Amino acid sequence: MPDTATLSTAPQDLVDYLVQHGLLTQAQLERLQTLRTEAGLTGAGAVRRLGILGDTELAAALSAFSATPLADDADFEFVDLDSRGVSLKFLKTAIVCPIAESGSEIRIAIADPTDDFTPQALAVAFDKPVTVHVGTPSQIEKMLERYYESSSSAMSDIVEAIDEGSDLDDNVERLIDLASETPVVRLVNAIISRAVDLRASDIHIEPFERKLHVRYRIDGVLKDVDAPPARSTAAVISRLKIMARLDIAERRLPQDGRIRIRAQGKPIDLRISTVPTMHGESVVLRILDKEALPLDFEQIGFSGMAAQQFIDALDQPHGILLVTGPTGSGKTTTLYAALNRLNQPERKILTVEDPVEYQLEGINQIQVKPQIDLTFATALRSIVRQDPDVIMIGEMRDLETASIAVQSALTGHLVLSTLHTNDAGSSVTRLLDMGVEEYLLTSTVNGILAQRLVRTLCAACKEPHPASKTIIAESKSPVLQQDPALTLLRPVGCERCATTGYKGRTVIYEYLPIDDLVRALVLEHADSATLQAAAVDAGMVTMREDGFAKAARGITALEEVLRVTQLS
Repeated sequence: MPDTATLSTAPQDLVDYLVQHGLLTQAQLERLQTLRTEAGLTGAGAVRRLGILGDTELAAALSAFSATPLADDADFEFVDLDSRGVSLKFLKTAIVCPIAESGSEIRIAIADPTDDFTPQALAVAFDKPVTVHVGTPSQIEKMLERYYESSSSAMSDIVEAIDEGSDLDDNVERLIDLASETPVVRLVNAIISRAVDLRASDIHIEPFERKLHVRYRIDGVLKDVDAPPARSTAAVISRLKIMARLDIAERRLPQDGRIRIRAQGKPIDLRISTVPTMHGESVVLRILDKEALPLDFEQIGFSGMAAQQFIDALDQPHGILLVTGPTGSGKTTTLYAALNRLNQPERKILTVEDPVEYQLEGINQIQVKPQIDLTFATALRSIVRQDPDVIMIGEMRDLETASIAVQSALTGHLVLSTLHTNDAGSSVTRLLDMGVEEYLLTSTVNGILAQRLVRTLCAACKEPHPASKTIIAESKSPVLQQDPALTLLRPVGCERCATTGYKGRTVIYEYLPIDDLVRALVLEHADSATLQAAAVDAGMVTMREDGFAKAARGITALEEVLRVTQLS
């Protein structure tokens, strides 16, 4: 018989350890001991059942208590279970997952390392010693689903339990009942949980005549995923509307709402939008994971001289700083990082947003509500009397909003805002087209940052390949042409990046400081192309060239830079 699990000689009682380290109060201890006696649970099981510690905090305590290392997501690999007779049901019940297998051992992640039986059982099944790591239940569940559970079969198991019913379009009470039943709740939770697991930013649920489409936007690109059949459409959409407290009977008009849930042990906000289509309501859920929000410029991908120029402009006591780019280019994230840098006790910061995506501690955020005439302009007229030091405007959409921003900058406020333009030079002409006077623009705007997001290569599977001489010649890029033997990296695809070859995104950008040269050109009514060309001649690095530099450093692929910065 093989050796059993290599468990350490740790203290016998987890509860005593938690008490000694101040992690349990006396009242909690009494409740925990009562539950252990009545339900026959282990110390870890009782702590988890009562919710005294969060999953991550409990895992850390169990790791320290049992001298067992914590499991890392990067350590998980697929391990063949079929030939060993180990069932998925057993793994789920024991909250355990194989991490990796070698010739000499099998490594596992388990939620309760004080459980002796499960490692011993797995040691017998695999006929080799077991090394134990501590994992959180959500981490283990996620890996079991990823490696050992077919999402399509799991989805079908849930869907089979949904009553097919009849025509539910006009039966609101029946819709409410169906949307509250366990199979539908599980189905919707599975769709959301899988999106969070895959790092999706949006979930698109689109009904068609014979099919319900579900797509996730991952790293800016939509991807089809397994979806329930069309007969479950009414139940799924009704469940989401109930969660967002929307009017379930109103299917003729668009609706917007917000859902707050916990997924994988952390709070997640979902912004929901519904619109009526030919075959039902199309629903889009924006996933707002505050824990994943990068609030540091280096994390976002800013570095070098242009980044320093932008940060220096943030340190100016007044003026306007603009961030520009199309929808989905990361403008809001950049502004939140700027606000995070400016958020000091000596500054009062007010924002006007549509919508407020993330709530930032210490910053007064105002949600625009056009239905009650709380627009950007009306909100701005009020907040300038609130004695702010910094004002953030979600978007400059019209002359009235731009005029108030200009007046605020002239009266000593620092104003941050966004525009929808293709490059930095176009933002100047966009403001002029709105009706902002040239002399006001040149005296208030400090700088303009234009940006895009590119996908970053998966570190686990990217591979080198010689750069195409034709593409490099056509790019006219100094950074690509300076090395004749330049080797770039390209995506391959593996389990860790869901076979896409990319994992995560970074920013590519250009920063146009409004200096004397630009001011003179603006007063001469120069067009955007002239402004952009003059800025490049003066040393501005374009976002396309910044992307080429990141491709040369192996951060992204050349094709990805070309995809998001195609020349018009």
